[in-house]
Amino acid sequence: MDLLQFEKEYRVHVYETRPDGKLNLYSLFNYMQDIASDHAIKLGFGRDDLMRDNRFWVLSRIYAVINKWPLWEDLIIIKTWPNGTDKLFALRNYEVKYPDGSHIASGTSSWLILDSNTKKIQRPDSILSQYNPDLRTENSPIRYASKIDPASENGRVSPLFGIKVSDLDLNLHTNNVMYLKWVSDSYDLDFIMNNDPQSAEINYLAESRFGEEIMIRTSVENEHSSFYNHSIFRTSDNKELCRIRVEWKKGLKN
Repeated sequence: MDLLQFEKEYRVHVYETRPDGKLNLYSLFNYMQDIASDHAIKLGFGRDDLMRDNRFWVLSRIYAVINKWPLWEDLIIIKTWPNGTDKLFALRNYEVKYPDGSHIASGTSSWLILDSNTKKIQRPDSILSQYNPDLRTENSPIRYASKIDPASENGRVSPLFGIKVSDLDLNLHTNNVMYLKWVSDSYDLDFIMNNDPQSAEINYLAESRFGEEIMIRTSVENEHSSFYNHSIFRTSDNKELCRIRVEWKKGLKN
């Protein structure tokens, strides 16, 4: 396998599963971000590489479609590869399979490079643009994440909660995956036990930090829709931090 494609095995641990023994949605997204970080390092564009030039990566959008949910102790293989750039975004793809090659999920992500001092978006390096620059549909397993709508103003509002130490990343900001975990925890147990996510799409809009108070607004797209929209707000200034769109299917069985 050439350097532009990278594979990694993951064993589903018990602490990464839902109450029904299936892999958590946010654990799958953790895997995708983990392998993206490892591959960027191998390509010379890791966190430390960018920091030497006072720059850093920011995940802007991510999307995954799940066909089958791995169970506790299952071994899965994730493959990732860069797919060039689109304007200011650096694009990355993912495929998730079992060792026998059977398909589990596909994913895409869009990343930005920010200046550490000014926080302004930087144009991706020309060498990044050369990685698989042909952005035809067949070069990506699924579409790239797009701008999604906020939850309705009339949506259900979660209880308020504060950002904890365990929610933070190395930069003392909220870890990207925690937003998805917060949303998952906003559903009741009966719903989680009887429904499986079919897809999830995330738009990251702003940073949040320790101690800030958070509220989640949730709405269904229409009366018969399987899509749930979530908007995550910081209560002190009513700033929208993140939008998440989850598609659910009732009674999906492995």
